Amino acid sequence: MNNLEQKCADAGLKMTGQRKLILQVLDTAEDHPSVETVYERAKELDSSISMATVYRTLNMLDELNLVIRHEFKENFSRYEVNEAHHHHLIDLETGDVIEFQNAELEKLKEKIANELGFDLVDHRLELYGKKINKK
Repeated sequence: MNNLEQKCADAGLKMTGQRKLILQVLDTAEDHPSVETVYERAKELDSSISMATVYRTLNMLDELNLVIRHEFKENFSRYEVNEAHHHHLIDLETGDVIEFQNAELEKLKEKIANELGFDLVDHRLELYGKKINKK
């Protein structure tokens, strides 16, 4: 049982074969797949899976905070397993999503919150850009 499956079991979810398959697709994804992409990848492994099952499962996982749903200024959502804290840089030309961590940025966010009289409890940072063509 992988970590995501264990978290689902701990949350009391019944682990059906199709749910396990969706979890496998999410757990092995190296990108931030959309519902349609998760469905296509799952369908390659089990042709009987339905789009409705994928939607229901992703919504349930999102409600349980086991996956994170991102919009990334697109007309569809993308999903990733909720694991290590990181941020995203989205290439506006290709749609590629680059994950990054930065200790200085973490300190700066805490400092800003503290200066404004807040204890930072959650946040999400998405940067959007176009690749610089160096000559």
